[in-house]
Amino acid sequence: MKKFLDKDFILETDTAKKLYHEFAADLPIIDYHCHISPKEIADDKQFENMTQIWLYGDHYKWRAMRTNGIKEEDVTGESSSDREKFENWACTVPYTLRNPLYHWTHLELKKPFGIEKILSPDTSEEIWNECNKKLNTPEFSCRSLIRKANVEVIGTTDDPADSLEYHKAIKDSGFKTKVVPSWRPDKAMAVDDASEYNAYINKLAIASEMEINTFEDLLSALQKRHDFFAEMGCKASDHGLEQFFAAEYTNDEATEIFVKIRKGEELNEKEILKFKSAMLYEFAVLDHSKGWVQQFHIGAIRNNNTGMFNKLGADTGFDSIADKLVAEDMSKFLNRLATEEKLTKTILYNLNPAHNEVYATMLGNFQDGEIAGKIQWGSGWWFLDQKDGMEKQMNALSNLGLLSRFVGMLTDSRSFLSYSRHEYFRRILCNLIGNDVEKGLIPYNEELLKEIVQGICYYNAKNYFNF
Repeated sequence: MKKFLDKDFILETDTAKKLYHEFAADLPIIDYHCHISPKEIADDKQFENMTQIWLYGDHYKWRAMRTNGIKEEDVTGESSSDREKFENWACTVPYTLRNPLYHWTHLELKKPFGIEKILSPDTSEEIWNECNKKLNTPEFSCRSLIRKANVEVIGTTDDPADSLEYHKAIKDSGFKTKVVPSWRPDKAMAVDDASEYNAYINKLAIASEMEINTFEDLLSALQKRHDFFAEMGCKASDHGLEQFFAAEYTNDEATEIFVKIRKGEELNEKEILKFKSAMLYEFAVLDHSKGWVQQFHIGAIRNNNTGMFNKLGADTGFDSIADKLVAEDMSKFLNRLATEEKLTKTILYNLNPAHNEVYATMLGNFQDGEIAGKIQWGSGWWFLDQKDGMEKQMNALSNLGLLSRFVGMLTDSRSFLSYSRHEYFRRILCNLIGNDVEKGLIPYNEELLKEIVQGICYYNAKNYFNF
């Protein structure tokens, strides 16, 4: 019987072990997309206890606790103490067996805390005390955790109206890890609610130091902020959308729609689609002008539980996979940009696994032969960033594209303990390739295997993003 979480965790063959331990394990991490707080990095925040660093904001764990019968007050409520919340998580962990949370939990305890015990009600107090003792030392501050994980680059997620003051503070401090902003302009196209949208445009006007009364004003303000992000080291944009928007529209229509919403009038469904299509195109053109990478996270249906959304807000564990068709609008969107020679480097992420082969085949339609892997299919995302989901993504990519040009893993996380997901990915990748070698499906060419494994784990992303 193989021991759980030993040094060869997930690695099933001698070749897989060699690929991981000799070629992948010690490479730096380029975490090109995440949601951690630049302020916490700038402040080098020290977390008081494990609940603060591990459970606050972690909707993955919250969903599991609710499913395990833990009342909401004891998951996110203010009357429940941090110690009690941790105990509730410890009570839930044994029941997450075969859920990726079980692997993530114990990988995160092993690194950086050095704890190899299994978290359960029996070990909860011991682990709580040991972790908290370490968290209250300088070696476990935010920056120290980043250094321990050997993180070379962090790409945060930032709104065009953000000041980026913390990115500047991090850079000025001399912190060796590069922390760069990523442009997330989704609110500038979110015209579903006129009141919320106008409040955002007013905020954007302040950030861009200009009035925004017309569609042209909006584009000018976004151009100014885009230029500022570039000055601050931005290399990528990101969009979190239910679908691609590629409806037919004219510039006159976009202008009229913007005037209408600035008057506070609600738009009909057709106008919303036209305006979102116009904005998504304009964002892509901006990114192309600077050679940025544009990322599209597509396929979530968010805030399904209205009562809990009203109580807790967004990103609290009430989102799921949407089942809208994607191929036609994705193709139209990419095709217009390619036809106009305005298609920049692009990473596409799907949340619905039924769309795996759709995404994998879409890539080949728009490769231009000038940049290796110009159009990428991103690693398994959100509900798919686990062993089964990542294996299926890499198998489909291997069958229908070039796995060797893949830019690899990202955390997409809000936690400073999530860098173990890169280790998880690297082990899965090496096991996948190593098993093929052992089965005689691919030859054992050590130099080629080393190049491919290290490329996927590190070098492809470094070159792709020009870090």
